[in-house]
Amino acid sequence: MTEKELRDKVNGLLDKNMVKGYSKTAGRHFHYTKPSPFSYPFQFFWDTCFHAYILTALNRADMAKRHLQSLFCLQKEDGFVGHMIYWNNTLPKRYTDIFQSKPGLKWKLFKTHMSALLQPPLVAQAVQKVVMASNDLEFLKEMLPNLKKFYNWIALNRDFEGQGMISIISPFESGIDWKPSFDEVVNFPPGKADWRLFVKVIGIDFRNFLNNYNDKKIYEKGYFIVKEVGFNTIYAQNLLALHQLCKKVSDPDAPIYKTRYNQTVKSILEVMYDKETAAFYDVHGKDHKKIKVLTPTVFFPTVIKDIPTDISQKVLQNHFFNKNEFDVRYPIPSVSINHPAFNPDMSLYIWRGPTWILYNWFMHKYLLENDYKKEAHRLIESIKQLIEMSGFREYYNPFTGEGHGARDFTWSGLVLDMIQMEKNKEL
Repeated sequence: MTEKELRDKVNGLLDKNMVKGYSKTAGRHFHYTKPSPFSYPFQFFWDTCFHAYILTALNRADMAKRHLQSLFCLQKEDGFVGHMIYWNNTLPKRYTDIFQSKPGLKWKLFKTHMSALLQPPLVAQAVQKVVMASNDLEFLKEMLPNLKKFYNWIALNRDFEGQGMISIISPFESGIDWKPSFDEVVNFPPGKADWRLFVKVIGIDFRNFLNNYNDKKIYEKGYFIVKEVGFNTIYAQNLLALHQLCKKVSDPDAPIYKTRYNQTVKSILEVMYDKETAAFYDVHGKDHKKIKVLTPTVFFPTVIKDIPTDISQKVLQNHFFNKNEFDVRYPIPSVSINHPAFNPDMSLYIWRGPTWILYNWFMHKYLLENDYKKEAHRLIESIKQLIEMSGFREYYNPFTGEGHGARDFTWSGLVLDMIQMEKNKEL
């Protein structure tokens, strides 16, 4: 497949999945791309950010702007933005997702509304990507107050101990829904997922629902308080991006976000890093107990520029390039292949074995910029092969490349952003 053919396919996919309209109940126009037309028809927070990257790589920055503007249309006065926006839709695809909304919505649940959960806060980097491509400072000035309110809400409401570490209160806030490291937190034994895990995980959302998503109450009860490596890595990256965006327009709040960034990076090193195994682990509870399960997020903090180089290299050598863990034919599997939970095939319990394009995209930039050019290019070639063999699927078997999950799924389009980064590196 030539690059032009790939671009045409991704362009066609995004156009096919794109939605625009007007919500009478919200009094807002909206414009977004469905991650998948049937499986995921709503506007999702970090998917919108991914789409901004893909659209920018397709030279459609103006469309990316409209997507990001739509994402903030329903932002609460205190800054909160939910992980799903139900534009003119009545109910979630899965009825148990009702528990991801506040009970106080009542009849409004049947109208345009947001969920009560977060998703990894990738949006400052997405805005930065669009601004760098378009040099549109007016767009930046429009978005900046919303971004500041959003990241201020996270710091105020989810940094429970004031150490720069953000807690998630549901597995679904990680974006990595059934991540095996959460099994220990919900008291599910290591191994393949089944209906018991479903009940335990949905029970977390149900209890949060009963507590009206009051963060302080939820923290006190401690049902599910997890500092997840991926979420906190993305949070750190985006605090730095927000600092840089503020500086670009001489916003006086720029130092606030750099200070928060420094604190978050410091805490990631002190709390999540394990010297003995050279890995970054999720931690849970008020005592920050490490959950020593190998998923790709064990090497996520290596992308943070202020993580010491010797630590980054140890993590990659021990895990990323380990053929008994993550070095497979079609990288990167969503849990180490030697873990008892590993299942590379189709399952309701996703993120427990198959390859997800997110991981390749996330690690590519670091590898490209740190003398791992061959390894970085391999991630691109792997995605291209997966698309050629199986089309645009939600996830893929890491050994055979067989596609599973949602069809016409947009995330594989992130390969265009990776290709663009390689070209820019060569200039």
